[in-house]
Amino acid sequence: MTPAFGAVVPAEPVRAEVPPAARPVILLAGNPNSGKSTLFNALTGADVKVGNYPGVTVTRTTKVLQLGGIGPVDLVDLPGTYSLSARSQDEQVAVDAVLGRAGVRPDAVLVVADATALGRALYLAGEIIDTGARAVIALNMVDEARTQRLAIDEARLATDLGVPVVPIVARSGHGLDQLRQTLADALRTPRAAPIPVTLPPLAARDVAALAAVVRRELPGLGEATRAWTTWALLSIDDAPPDELVGVPAAVRSTAHELRRAALHDGRNLDLEIIGARYERVDRVVGQAVRPPDQPTRRWTDRIDAVLTHRVAGVVVFALTMLTLFQALFSWSEPAIAFIERLVAFAQGGVSAALPAGPLHDLLVDGVIAGVGNVIVFVPQIALLFLFIGVMEDAGYLARVAFVIDRVMGSVGLHGKSFVPMLSGFSCAVPAVMATRTLENRTDRLLTMMVLPLMSCSARLPIYVLVIATVFGPAARIGGLVSAGAVALFAMYALSVVAALGAAAVLRRTVLRGPRPTLLLELPPYRWPVPSVLARATWRQVRSFLVDAGTIILALTIVMWALLNYPKPADPRADVGAQVRTSVAGRLGHLMEPALEPLGLDWRVGIGILGAFSAREVFVSTLGIVFDISDADETNQPLRDELGAATKADGTRLFTPASGLALMVFFVLACQCMSTVAVVHRESGSWRWPLFMFGYQTALAYVCALVVYQVGRAFGFGA
Repeated sequence: MTPAFGAVVPAEPVRAEVPPAARPVILLAGNPNSGKSTLFNALTGADVKVGNYPGVTVTRTTKVLQLGGIGPVDLVDLPGTYSLSARSQDEQVAVDAVLGRAGVRPDAVLVVADATALGRALYLAGEIIDTGARAVIALNMVDEARTQRLAIDEARLATDLGVPVVPIVARSGHGLDQLRQTLADALRTPRAAPIPVTLPPLAARDVAALAAVVRRELPGLGEATRAWTTWALLSIDDAPPDELVGVPAAVRSTAHELRRAALHDGRNLDLEIIGARYERVDRVVGQAVRPPDQPTRRWTDRIDAVLTHRVAGVVVFALTMLTLFQALFSWSEPAIAFIERLVAFAQGGVSAALPAGPLHDLLVDGVIAGVGNVIVFVPQIALLFLFIGVMEDAGYLARVAFVIDRVMGSVGLHGKSFVPMLSGFSCAVPAVMATRTLENRTDRLLTMMVLPLMSCSARLPIYVLVIATVFGPAARIGGLVSAGAVALFAMYALSVVAALGAAAVLRRTVLRGPRPTLLLELPPYRWPVPSVLARATWRQVRSFLVDAGTIILALTIVMWALLNYPKPADPRADVGAQVRTSVAGRLGHLMEPALEPLGLDWRVGIGILGAFSAREVFVSTLGIVFDISDADETNQPLRDELGAATKADGTRLFTPASGLALMVFFVLACQCMSTVAVVHRESGSWRWPLFMFGYQTALAYVCALVVYQVGRAFGFGA
């Protein structure tokens, strides 16, 4: 007779590994949208985040729970996760805790399962049971299941799972007393010896091979060895060693070899293991859940028929993204303008209070300007994550991923990459942070590596200035279409093509892997909770301010110093002379041999260096270099000065060929220190932002070189 899934077998004395003085630890685990944090609040009375957006409960939240006959225990609220093979940084918090990678192994795990999506919930529950943990299933939202006429046999479910199952409604408190008693009883029982899932022969061979290495390298794992091995095989990718603390090198190398061998043989190791687990889940659900005798078409099915339709779904998605763009471009503008006025007010106050000198310049143009460069992103970041939170909580995000996955997958991107990619048209900084919605680390890195290629709003002033300088308003193509309009469209089209092309190349080289598989179950529609969205948004904003903001501030001060020191010999020299004699000016001269093949000179080089602090600074930096005050992209004197500028050989500096080459360079180059800083923060290493900066700079230079040389050959260089 086949043993029950997760059958309880005495394996060890209760709490043998826990010091007598320590309180028992119960982990609260579950899928996003399962009501996990709502249950945490109901059991402990804690006021914590109640929601499902990945990355909100980044660190564990612990509260004391009183259990009759046991006394106080520590209940730990973990981030939501769909499996123990999670590769998201935030979901890894939950995985580490369950597997004991975060320290002491938990005494029990309370798994919250959504009764209306039992298959998805039991996948995670099965993995947790396989670790040998004392598990209790809190079957939440049984009221919604009854409304949907789902008949769930809790007793049969408990028998097949081999662990207690308690029906509850976390929002109303129904079943919580029984749940507390069941938890107390579970702490008095021995651990369960895990019953491993039956894998396909080749996958079982790979797991056994890696398990032998894990037992040798980590002998203290005990019955959790197989679960830890499966996590390693599914989760370890090409991350550098310092990003996988506690994973021995032998385990890493063996996992890489097994995955490479499977890929070489045309096997999808992830699908083999995941598919076997879902087969087991399907058997359990099929025996314990009886669907309605006469299923009826619910209103949600009618909505899904539209939102997941090949044509209608794309139209609704386009309208949704149009609203998002409107928010990021226009709705955030008043807040951005207010922040800019505050920064200007602070600069004016310090200027009035301090005499002219190095300290004055450092505070006004370095520190305060640097703080402004940080907080000016807050409105767009807040709006972006607010919209993502609404779409996620309402259940819409999964449906859009389903519709878009075919297009994204053709170039190696995950279906969920569409939100960060489209957000990149506004600003790459919040877009990079939005990659947290991707569970797989490789998919997340791939999306981050191509995001800066999307033409963000900060590039627009550069396009406008260059187009107005090299293309007159009367210039037409074919006598009908404005040459400037065609050039502007070409820049945005180039950004999209470059991003998708780079993704296809990187997926097959540096971030090699199979076509990302989109496995999802459409969640039920639910009204987002405003307080939840507000707290989730604030946590994302705070994360940016604390982590990426400090790097942006430091880099801003460095750029200020490069543009202002050393001082010219003549103290009466104007600002333009100051910039020309600065370190940045001298670097501009050093760059000139590389810029000449692009039809540019050292003055543009200074602008490129200044643009690293923020792309739009390129315009004002050129204004300083050419001694034009209050310069912006609409400044006619600056346009006239650039149009009349000549190089050392007497030829025009800005021609159609050199202007297009410059715009192509800015389309493809990662000229944004804020983006570099936030990629460092999100990837956890300097390896990836430096690689991103390097390959995009090389790509930008080569493409700009081709554009200029070809344009000059066709007579556009004069």
